[in-house]
Amino acid sequence: MMDRLGFGSIVSQATLSRDFTASIVVFLVALPLCMGIAIASGVPPEKGLITGIIGGIVVGVLAGSPLQVSGPAAGLAVIVFELVRDHGLSALGPILALAGLIQFAAGAFRMGGWFRAISPAVVHGMLAGIGALIVVGQFHVLFDAKPLANGLQNLSAMPARLLGLDAMNVAAAELAFAIGSLTILSMIVWEKIRPAPMKLVPGALVGVLMGTIAASLLGLPIVRVDVPASIVGAVDAPGAGFIHRMMQPALLLTAVAIAFIASAETLLSAAAVDRMHNGVRTNYDKELRAQGVGNFLCGLAGALPMTGVIVRSSANVQAGAMTRLSAILHGIWILAFVALLPWLLRQIPMAALAGILVVTGWRLVSVAHVRHLFHHHGPLPVVIWLATFVMVVATDLLTGVLVGLGLSLLELIPHLRRLRLKVDERHEEDRSEIRLEGAATFLTIPKLLKALEAIPGHRKVHLDLRKVPAIDHSAAEMLAEWIQRRRSGGTQVNLDGEALGLRRMAA
Repeated sequence: MMDRLGFGSIVSQATLSRDFTASIVVFLVALPLCMGIAIASGVPPEKGLITGIIGGIVVGVLAGSPLQVSGPAAGLAVIVFELVRDHGLSALGPILALAGLIQFAAGAFRMGGWFRAISPAVVHGMLAGIGALIVVGQFHVLFDAKPLANGLQNLSAMPARLLGLDAMNVAAAELAFAIGSLTILSMIVWEKIRPAPMKLVPGALVGVLMGTIAASLLGLPIVRVDVPASIVGAVDAPGAGFIHRMMQPALLLTAVAIAFIASAETLLSAAAVDRMHNGVRTNYDKELRAQGVGNFLCGLAGALPMTGVIVRSSANVQAGAMTRLSAILHGIWILAFVALLPWLLRQIPMAALAGILVVTGWRLVSVAHVRHLFHHHGPLPVVIWLATFVMVVATDLLTGVLVGLGLSLLELIPHLRRLRLKVDERHEEDRSEIRLEGAATFLTIPKLLKALEAIPGHRKVHLDLRKVPAIDHSAAEMLAEWIQRRRSGGTQVNLDGEALGLRRMAA
């Protein structure tokens, strides 16, 4: 059975023990986030739990990334919220099923490398915009109120919400805000002071526990999570008009946007997870196909879209996971918990989940990444990041991404006559040499990655960049990450030539 699942002979008693322990940690991280992201998406919390179960069990079996964990992601909460608001919850299933088919086709046609070619400035600008929208939207849920129609309205209403608090007349809004604030404070303090023996206990779990215990002990009259008694009852099987809605042109663009954003976030997360360990590398096309199957099944179940999630994946690596079994087990734990203890979930205050999402959204706005872009690549990537961020917040997610991608093309203008990159490979028994000639841009990343990833891990590598007159920030980031990963695994990588501080970035 293990061989058929792709674990092969690597599964041993020690591996099983480490995967089991890691799965518990990931489960504790995932459970509150599954519900919280569903609420931020404007759907019932059980929709996020279903996605977590499918992402763990199904995608865990099929995944091309050995230690990545999939589930509902904050990165798609905004687009789902707008979709449900404009077209109703019934439109989510058909659109997501179509998005899953698009992802599977992309993996089948080996397009995984192209998603990695997307400008890091666009991706991080998109995530920062999503984070800001989550913060300003979930800020209102802290008061047991509903978010407004868009980010700008939520932002403009924040001062009135705060000024409306009355310490002399404590009612539901004041109580909910107190529980939400307690959750945020507990989460942040725990992550700063937790003792070493409890370093794997996630801050999100501590925050939810503190908020839930306080609300229960005090008997506070605030809104709590509402989940059905049976998880099976939360599954919305496809109806008579399911196929017809998949074919509607008005919804096709949304399906493409979800497939594009989910794939980009998944593969960038997988690349980040690969940098955290020295084990088997990600097969990006296989991971895309697995995500496509997962999202197709989520569409059939009427659940949330999924991606590979860096928060859960990093917890998985840090907890010592060795194989995909940890991700599969975490999905089984979610299923068991929801099936056996739904009454316990109903004790969780909505304000506590909102508090977790406020912290999660805030952390998506990475100013440190902006400084990194400026320091290593100059002002243009920062402009791309800023434009993407502003357009996501001020308009919508798809517009922001398209604007960012359009601005990325500006990096090609100085190199229009030298866009073709020649990759010359010379391989010996214990040494490989890669000579590049021409401009290295995001257009050449798939070709370059194919050559680099084919080099066996034990070989010394010599990269000759002397005939590379220019390199854009997307290619530079990719090369620096690859070099750092090889060196961290003990492989010698030597560079000839200098391009935009690549030697310094890879140090």
